[in-house]
Amino acid sequence: MVSIFSNAGMMMVTFNRPSFTCFSSLHHYSISARGAINNISTPISATRRSGNYKPTMWDFQFIQSLHNPYEGDKYMKRLNELKKEVKKMMMTVEGSHDEELEKLELIDNLERLGVSYHFKDEIMQILRSINININIAPPDSLYTTSLKFRLLRQHGFHISQDVLKDFKDENGNLKQSICKDTKGMLELYEASFLSTETENTLKSATRFTMSHLKNYVDNHSCGNQDDDIIVELVVHALELPRHWMMPKLETEWYIRIYGRMPNANPLLLELAKLDFNIVQAAHQQDLKILSRWWKSMSLAEKLSFSRDRLVEDFFWSVGLAFEPQHSLCRRMLAKNVAFIIVIDDIYDVYGSLDELEIFTHAVERWDIKAMEQLPDYMKICYLSLFNTTNEMAYHILKQQGINVLPYLTKQWTDLCKSYLQEAKWYHNGHKPRLEEYMDNAWISIATPLVLLHAFIFLTNPITQEALESLNNYPDIIRRCAIINRFVDDLGTSSDELKRGDVPKSIQCYMNDTGASEEEAREHINLLIKEMWEVMNKDQISKQVLFSEEFIKIVFNFSRTSHCVYQHGDGHGIQNSHITNRISKLLFEPLII
Repeated sequence: MVSIFSNAGMMMVTFNRPSFTCFSSLHHYSISARGAINNISTPISATRRSGNYKPTMWDFQFIQSLHNPYEGDKYMKRLNELKKEVKKMMMTVEGSHDEELEKLELIDNLERLGVSYHFKDEIMQILRSINININIAPPDSLYTTSLKFRLLRQHGFHISQDVLKDFKDENGNLKQSICKDTKGMLELYEASFLSTETENTLKSATRFTMSHLKNYVDNHSCGNQDDDIIVELVVHALELPRHWMMPKLETEWYIRIYGRMPNANPLLLELAKLDFNIVQAAHQQDLKILSRWWKSMSLAEKLSFSRDRLVEDFFWSVGLAFEPQHSLCRRMLAKNVAFIIVIDDIYDVYGSLDELEIFTHAVERWDIKAMEQLPDYMKICYLSLFNTTNEMAYHILKQQGINVLPYLTKQWTDLCKSYLQEAKWYHNGHKPRLEEYMDNAWISIATPLVLLHAFIFLTNPITQEALESLNNYPDIIRRCAIINRFVDDLGTSSDELKRGDVPKSIQCYMNDTGASEEEAREHINLLIKEMWEVMNKDQISKQVLFSEEFIKIVFNFSRTSHCVYQHGDGHGIQNSHITNRISKLLFEPLII
């Protein structure tokens, strides 16, 4: 079970392995000892629900017609030249206290501009040196202290919240005098989101800085360019802190504002723009390959009730792993998400309860013969899923000699069972309590399944121990899933209830407590913040079974969820906020 409730501001979370209903005696069929299904009767109802989804904005012809001049090796020579110059810049600064701040700001800009992946070794060398000298360095400003804390903790160093003690009064509260330092307050605000659940100084810093930064924006009158840029940075941070922001989306936004800063480094700006365009060209090649695969599947054509959202599916994979070297991982993740969306629509919108029970059992059997019992519209989905998943498992077996198929099919089974549970609640008019809902919903959000695919296409060598851990849903995966579920519910529940769906976490909390929708949303947002704090502790502790690269993808999944659902349903309804973000990220090169 998953127990989630707030007690004096603290969230208690209890996890056990998921338990799903056993489907051994459904009245529409009987199961023999060998698993065969007999006496099937699956009439197709004349009345079907509809999600009323609009066609895709980016069709096959559009994707295939994309032409990007940054594709290929034409611009790689200049990119490599710029990288060499930046590496020189990183290593020539000596070790004085003032120069330490220069290095911290350089690292911060490299990360925000989306090019830090080119300089991993140099960044870690600098941060290791800073961490060694942290206890003997003279006192820093609020800005420098907060920046140092955030960068060190982001990169896995154990740094205490006590570094902020110089900015607290005799009562242990943050000094009012720091409120005049807007730059420092903004950096402390960003740093505070890396707190763990027991770090009260950082947690109070979030509330303290948020209040004063909002005040600053409200009282700011247009002034010089520097002030206007600070206001933009503050407004952007208050919408979503950097720790929760999808990295590539942050890069696209920051490049534009960085170019207007008077102290912008032209070398960094050119590198960032060039790298953005080259990476975008690589993403477009991924998308072309995917669109040919998607067209060959014919699922959008045959299952017209479902969402045709290949570009949005791919956007998720870019959010998890944007780096060019992860092309295969991105494409496999997008395929996985595409199937999740279609199958989710079968359970949520189109399928009758009888059909959904049969489909769930067919996935559990993972046998080509099982599709014989399915209605025609389900057959094409089942066989496509069956073949694609088997092909993925074959690829890993061929490359690494390990059979991942049992792990993939087990998680597909768990997902379909969770979908079926929600369908039963809907058809029976059952209104689950929040705890009951979340016991099922952290699986039905499909986060564990996506992350399993990310792991197998990112990791070499894959170990049996790590696969077993993933199939038992380790805490960090569950926490990511809970964040994703809450964020999804905040963005989509209103639309989903209108077309007919089970109550979501917001409505469950309202039913449990009698709270208003506004109060329920506030409570869910509190649970999200608290779950991030637990995830932050996971990042500090060493995850021996999983690489740092995979842990980063886990965090990026929740960051991408925040961005997709920040302004409503960014996957089904195609609101202008998400379509603009997708266009800028995937289809609009930056002017160099």
